[in-house]
Amino acid sequence: MNFFNDNPAIKFQLSHPLMTKIVALKERNFVEKDKYDYASRDFEDAIDNYEKVLEIIGEVCGEIIAPNAESVDHDGPEVINSRVKYARGTQENHDALTQAGVYGITLPRQYGGLNFPMVAYVMSGEMVSRADAGFANIWGLQDCAETISEFASDEIKAEFLPRVAEGATCSMDLTEPDAGSDLQAVQLKATYNENDGLWYLNGVKRFITNGDAQIKLVLARSEEGTSDGRGLSYFVAENKHDNTVLVRRIENKLGIKGSPTCELVFNNTPAKLVGTRRLGLIKYVMSLMNGARLGIGAQSVGLSAAAYNEALAYARDRRQFGKAIIEFPAVFEMVSIIKAKLDASRALLYETTRFVDIYKAYEAIENERKLEADEKADYKEYSKLADALTPMLKMFTSEYANQNAYDCIQVHGGSGFMKDYACERLFRDARIMTIYEGTSQLQVVAAIRHVTTGNYLKIIRDYDAQPIKPEFTSFRKRLQIMTNLYANAVARVTEAKNQEYLDFQARRLVEMAGHIVMSYLLIIDASRDTEDLFRKSAEVYLNYGEVEVRRHAAFIKTFDVENVDVYKVV
Repeated sequence: MNFFNDNPAIKFQLSHPLMTKIVALKERNFVEKDKYDYASRDFEDAIDNYEKVLEIIGEVCGEIIAPNAESVDHDGPEVINSRVKYARGTQENHDALTQAGVYGITLPRQYGGLNFPMVAYVMSGEMVSRADAGFANIWGLQDCAETISEFASDEIKAEFLPRVAEGATCSMDLTEPDAGSDLQAVQLKATYNENDGLWYLNGVKRFITNGDAQIKLVLARSEEGTSDGRGLSYFVAENKHDNTVLVRRIENKLGIKGSPTCELVFNNTPAKLVGTRRLGLIKYVMSLMNGARLGIGAQSVGLSAAAYNEALAYARDRRQFGKAIIEFPAVFEMVSIIKAKLDASRALLYETTRFVDIYKAYEAIENERKLEADEKADYKEYSKLADALTPMLKMFTSEYANQNAYDCIQVHGGSGFMKDYACERLFRDARIMTIYEGTSQLQVVAAIRHVTTGNYLKIIRDYDAQPIKPEFTSFRKRLQIMTNLYANAVARVTEAKNQEYLDFQARRLVEMAGHIVMSYLLIIDASRDTEDLFRKSAEVYLNYGEVEVRRHAAFIKTFDVENVDVYKVV
């Protein structure tokens, strides 16, 4: 089985009109074609290269990672002499991808990378997550290399990036026992040694994914006498297994058991500064977290795809009262909604990723030369779009992964509660996705300013202006009505000029915007699609989203601002 070839909905995203712009920016108009024999020569060659590599990853996912998922979940990693030993299947997964030469997929070619855009990398993340969401955390941590590539010195890049391309594992070491969502409270200490020009790290980190990785990005307090984010810097450290980084324990988790979540002790660990002092949290971690949220989006969509496949297969196979249960309305509605949420999630995932690709490409160009006026305007526009959609993406895709895994079990009935079927593992794996890399509640905090400034409304209006097939005209009219309900709800909340009331209604407003955005994206995709991949999902999701938008609009319209106190727990 090949997880790329068997899913035309992924390949469809490579045909999006923005891909021409993305490829041209990423390849600098193909200036490396004479320097590297594997560099793309033109747009068609680039897309062909993406597809060939994604086919390789898709085969590894279908033939190795997916079959290993159950044993990895059962066995998990273990700590031996303060070191992590992966489960057998996890090591096989990693070795297969390393041997395939697909690590460093987005890194520049000068460091051994493939120089692919984020769109292709996110596609790989979706496929890996469909195979095993836990292993996706190990595969996805090569995001750390992106941070090194973007912000570190040339010396650090030359030292670490080729190793990532060769399969060296990575981790981002941020949280501590007393610093979770509030990373300003980080206390792990970094001390500079003038004799050797290195920094030395001392302290404890907790909840570190893939904590015994070979290359570690560490947030640490470099400025004595500080207690907030302005005293934090970012460091890269090599884990040489020389007892300067010790694994105290692996957390016993509900799900994603193949991914070792570690508590670490740093004991005079030598490290090098990434970028500029004091900007560790303010600039570098925020950039890494935004990339990680794309990764969680891909992980969530991949798990939703697995849940849909499991639910559909069981519903077709299971017979009750003389017919397959998929023939019962209660079941086929449930499965169709899983599919609609999956397709809506995927549409939002790749739309956001395209925006990220474009603004990141401009940032890379700006490091080489001054941007032209039209380039700078383009950069600002796509940066704003990515900033608006990223928290919406992370919230919706992770929430839908949980809902789809839940409904997958329901389709299975009593069998779904048993470990004989994959759906109970999917349910456990999904639960973390609304929590790490910023909870759904924190995504609302990040997203609400795009409600109040009108950014979401502008995005929606822009989608409304795009051409669609005539058969979707009635859908557009319904969406226009939904948009008016949303605009009126925003006006009602903001006109109250009450911050507590705005915070109280924030999630409802963000959800309204999200339902409208995803409905438009599905209709636009369905209008481009020649294989009828999205037509049904577009209608089912519109029906679903319309009810949700009307429900939130009614709540906001009838809710008295003074009643916020009723919800406060005494």
